[in-house]
Amino acid sequence: MFIIKNKKVFISISIGLVILSIISMFVFKINKRLGIDFTGGALTEVAYTGEVPTQSDLDQVLGTASLGTIIIQPTGNTGYIIKSKDLTEAEHTNLLSALSEGGKYKLEEKSFNSIGPSVGQELKFKALLLIILISLAIIIFISYAFRKVSKPVTSWKYGIIVVLTLLHDVAIPVGIFTILAHFYSAEVDTLFVVAVLTILGLSVSDTIVIFDRIRENLRNQAIATKINFSETVGKSLEQSYVRSISTSLTVILVLLSLFFFGPVSTRYFALMLTAGMFFGTYSSIFLASPLLVLVEEWQVAAKDKKSLKKKK
Repeated sequence: MFIIKNKKVFISISIGLVILSIISMFVFKINKRLGIDFTGGALTEVAYTGEVPTQSDLDQVLGTASLGTIIIQPTGNTGYIIKSKDLTEAEHTNLLSALSEGGKYKLEEKSFNSIGPSVGQELKFKALLLIILISLAIIIFISYAFRKVSKPVTSWKYGIIVVLTLLHDVAIPVGIFTILAHFYSAEVDTLFVVAVLTILGLSVSDTIVIFDRIRENLRNQAIATKINFSETVGKSLEQSYVRSISTSLTVILVLLSLFFFGPVSTRYFALMLTAGMFFGTYSSIFLASPLLVLVEEWQVAAKDKKSLKKKK
């Protein structure tokens, strides 16, 4: 019952984190951090066969190559991924020459991909559409799964609460990613979209487990005695939170392993998923269930107020 008794504290923490995340999105302008997947450009991957130049040396050389804004990311111990504007054949040759510093370093071009602006815009539209469709599918599923719940909180209110927790679970990791994008040049690419969709799925799963326990306890208690909603929610949390935390910790350990020992290209993806799992577990325990109790208390208060008006 500790969580339910202190529900306003936990809800306030969530609101504060979401507000900070939204502020970071506006301050650091996440829309300016779109990768070449969405804006168009060229992606070049090279590996050095001998001595490897430092990233700072390459930054200095490429800065004078007249190739526009270039982002360099190390990959492994001997290679780099270079993201740039769409390059002509001459500019591509100039880039490779700059990377080898005029032949000082021997390198092998492992891949070169060019994405046009129109393709990038199409990918952006499809990514946004996919996120909207997945969110709608989740809402429809929640409404169907809890259609038989009517007292004391109706099924559609369960759905609204799930939507609010999903916004919470996505907003905070995106806010963290925006900060990383500003200070460490992380980019919003297709892996970012995959991370958002994965967070949506994992978070709603965790919340449904606890909501389902609340539904079962409400059904059993309704048969035996009068329902005390806050106590039922508190009891359901006590029965579920150990399982939720254990499951999330298992996934987080795997994601942290991917972050520390995996390839550079998936590092921010793993970090964002880790944040999503952490705050998704937090919201299912400390936000979604307390919100249910708060809604029920508002209903009772509104009903009592209405009764007093009738008596007068």
